[in-house]
Amino acid sequence: MFTTTMFIIQFFFSVIIGIYFFTLLRTQQGNKSAIDKEARKELEKLRKLRDIHLTEPLSEKTRPSTLRDIVGQEQGIKALRASLCGSNPQHVIIYGPPGVGKTAAARVILEEAKNNGISPFKKEAKFIEMDATTLRFDERGIADPLIGSVHDPIYQGAGAYGAAGVPQPKPGAVTKAHGGVLFIDEIGELHPIQMNKLLKVLEDRRVFLESAYYTSEDGNIPSHIHDIFQKGLPADFRLVGATTRTPDEIPAAIRSRCVEIHFRALRAEEISAICENAAVKGGYILAEGCSEQVAKYAQNGRDAVNIIQIAGGIAMLESRNAIDVKDIEWVIEFGHYSPRIEKKVNAEEQIGCINGLAVFGNSTGMVIDVEATAMEVAPGNGNIKITGIVEAEEMDNRGHKLKRTSSAKASVENVLTVLKRYMDVDFRDYEIHLNFPGGIPIDGPSAGITIATAVYSAVKSIPVGGDIAMTGEISIKGKIKPVGGVVAKVEAAKAAGIRKVFIPRDNYQELFEDMDIEVVAVDNIGQVMKALFNMEVIDRKDETVMGGTVPVTVLTAQGT
Repeated sequence: MFTTTMFIIQFFFSVIIGIYFFTLLRTQQGNKSAIDKEARKELEKLRKLRDIHLTEPLSEKTRPSTLRDIVGQEQGIKALRASLCGSNPQHVIIYGPPGVGKTAAARVILEEAKNNGISPFKKEAKFIEMDATTLRFDERGIADPLIGSVHDPIYQGAGAYGAAGVPQPKPGAVTKAHGGVLFIDEIGELHPIQMNKLLKVLEDRRVFLESAYYTSEDGNIPSHIHDIFQKGLPADFRLVGATTRTPDEIPAAIRSRCVEIHFRALRAEEISAICENAAVKGGYILAEGCSEQVAKYAQNGRDAVNIIQIAGGIAMLESRNAIDVKDIEWVIEFGHYSPRIEKKVNAEEQIGCINGLAVFGNSTGMVIDVEATAMEVAPGNGNIKITGIVEAEEMDNRGHKLKRTSSAKASVENVLTVLKRYMDVDFRDYEIHLNFPGGIPIDGPSAGITIATAVYSAVKSIPVGGDIAMTGEISIKGKIKPVGGVVAKVEAAKAAGIRKVFIPRDNYQELFEDMDIEVVAVDNIGQVMKALFNMEVIDRKDETVMGGTVPVTVLTAQGT
């Protein structure tokens, strides 16, 4: 009896278990069928989406694909090739305004390096591009698309590894770029924590990841994950960072590990060439004067292409096949484009007007006007008025603010001392007005010799040619000290039609010999005054002629 009862009970439970698993199997089959049905619907939606294609934007059509397509960056391209295409490629930071070809140059030069037999970049080397302005990470280490992170078992979506308690390393961009180039646009925007991690990767050339769930004694963890945690992920790449910031805004630690290359702003004729190319690629016909009009306002290649594309759209909507100057003017007006800072000098001689040289932004040179007037007054009743410069500058150093006279104003005071001691010009006997027109406050000491020349010209009523420019700091001893950005300044002078440039001797470089502009290297203000006014500058204290023992050296493309 007992045996029969037990048999019935076992049979009953067996039937229940069988029904349960049968139901579970049917449910799974039903779920699988529903999943397959839903997957087919999603695949069809995806196929339809992929069948939709808009026309290629003009900005993509005009994107440089070879070095010949990159306009106006010959020196920058040469430096970038030297840094990346040799047998020992370097990390690089490219400075320059937006839209001048920094990204395109890095991409194209990697392709050139891959075809170079001495380069360590292989054919499969990747170009991984990241944008620091959108590169976000979790400070807890949950996710970091740049360096990499670990997908721990507790996180949603850990899968089979997670169920087994296995942490899963996830490679970041530094590992994806292994053997190639990691390009970080706007690298100056990187979070300080990411920057420090990146510096460590650059030093080690691999990434070490950590997880509280990893132990080297866990037998459930696969061998490849043990290998990653113990030896790190490979990250041997070359960093190319691009930024629109100035070098002093980039952390010194990253700068010290990189070759620094400067891309300059595009000139008007280069903007015109980009316009012509964009019109050809877009299938537009440009009326005469269109590209020149764009070049007056477009600050870079991207602006030029956008203006052409919108103007072309206007022409097409009006059933015209040519872009007119009026179309360009309308785009410039509604787009609120500001005119480019371009100066063309007049060679006519003027009293108290001298061309100075300055740099702004990322080593972009420009020609500035320095004006001076002087009226003789009763001895000792004179005064000097200065307009157009930064009067004072304020620096914040760890919470302590330091305010001091600007270097431009200090340079004016140095000039007055030199004029009095060496040229017998006492500003207290004159009503002097010194002005820097243009609406841009000027700062920096490099206008020293320009100020001295302009004031002396105004006081003595001696005209100076408008095709002469100069740059250099002046000391109270009349010495001409070196300044920054001289190459960019000379290039700007040449573009403006300047015939002769005076620079500090310490700033002279042999490359000036090939720039088709006369460069005069000077040591002191006496050499400048001798060259311009044919006068001897005498030290009133010891009656010696300044510059008398050191001749003015004129350095041109033909030699000294």
